[in-house]
Amino acid sequence: MTDLFDGAAVIALTQALVRLPTVVIAGIDEVETPACALIAATMRDYGWEVTIEEVATGRPNVVGIVHGRHPARTLMFEGHVDVVTPGDVESWSFPPFSGDVVDGRLLGRGSADMKSGVAAMIHAARAVELAGFDGRIIVGVLADEEGMMLGAKHFAASPLAASGIDGVIVCEPEGGEICAVAKGAIRLRVDLQGVMAHGAMPHQGRNPLPAMGSLLMGLSELERQVADSVGIHRHLGEFYLTPTVLAAGDPGQLNVIPASASVFLDVRTIPGVGHAGLLHLITRLAEQIAQDAGLSAAVTVIDDRPPVDTPEDAPVVAALVAAHSAVTGTPAVLGGVPGTTDGTILTRDAGLQTVVYGPGGKWIAHTRDEFVEVQDILTCTRVFIAAAQSFLGVGTDTAAAPPATSPVRPAPALPADAGESAG
Repeated sequence: MTDLFDGAAVIALTQALVRLPTVVIAGIDEVETPACALIAATMRDYGWEVTIEEVATGRPNVVGIVHGRHPARTLMFEGHVDVVTPGDVESWSFPPFSGDVVDGRLLGRGSADMKSGVAAMIHAARAVELAGFDGRIIVGVLADEEGMMLGAKHFAASPLAASGIDGVIVCEPEGGEICAVAKGAIRLRVDLQGVMAHGAMPHQGRNPLPAMGSLLMGLSELERQVADSVGIHRHLGEFYLTPTVLAAGDPGQLNVIPASASVFLDVRTIPGVGHAGLLHLITRLAEQIAQDAGLSAAVTVIDDRPPVDTPEDAPVVAALVAAHSAVTGTPAVLGGVPGTTDGTILTRDAGLQTVVYGPGGKWIAHTRDEFVEVQDILTCTRVFIAAAQSFLGVGTDTAAAPPATSPVRPAPALPADAGESAG
């Protein structure tokens, strides 16, 4: 079977994106900008309707719209190009932003999470356009996925999100699994407020640290109780309530009882866990422990992302299942996203049906020596094409369509100054 796309161009675009270090670095404003400049240029070269909107300084959303021949469904492909830090560069066995292909693997930070997915979805949309289709394709590269998902929140509040998007494929790495469900996440801060005092005169103060120890033990028991009550989800596993950061006192002032202590929590929920009820239990626990110790407590919700539970028979899921089976010759495997994606926000804020599927290993994101199999990129591109054609329908104006084997044009050369501000 002849591919509808230029495989070499997909790999070349992935390499170009990986070689741009789009890492969030303190003091550096430009994060996605150089990669988004390349993506926008690629989309414009195809004649797509392209918009670029900054959701924060140096954090643009790039959205391309491809119109079919007749009104029908709208399918959105979604991804991001911001990446987490490589950490200790010396611990890598190759340069973190290599982009080289070695032994069939494309190497570098962001190769799997998720610049290969972005390249695959762009070229898939182009191939579907060249073959002819009905409906509309939206290709969204949204900012700040690795942070507070500002790009997804901005898009979800836009008129385009409310214009009738019938399904969203989030092209994150899932190791070949089709993930219609994703864990929810609550980021919390709990502050216990006491009274500062001299370490030699603790009776004059109210120390929040012993109470913090009680709170941590209470949270551990709450995690056990909730986990026992909801059980283990077949795709998402267990409920987690994890303290991640503790802050109190000054290491340079060992003789001072601190006035306050804080704990930050990363809560990962599954369907069946009500976020409002859980937040109420955590707040009651903190307030009771604080009251018993003569302290006050405050609970701050930093972000609240509910679980995604798209029905397995939703059209966008069914299209992916059929496409995966047709392209790979193997039955599709349904799975779950252990974290959250931009799809979580698109579902929560815009009510869109989302499903996650893309090239790369399921557990490789944010690790050292990140890579993606070249064959996986090409396979996912084929699946995206087949899923889009199934979901949207093939255009009926076949006389105006170019031959189905017409390859997508290679991406334009990277602008000479595109990477200067990436840091």
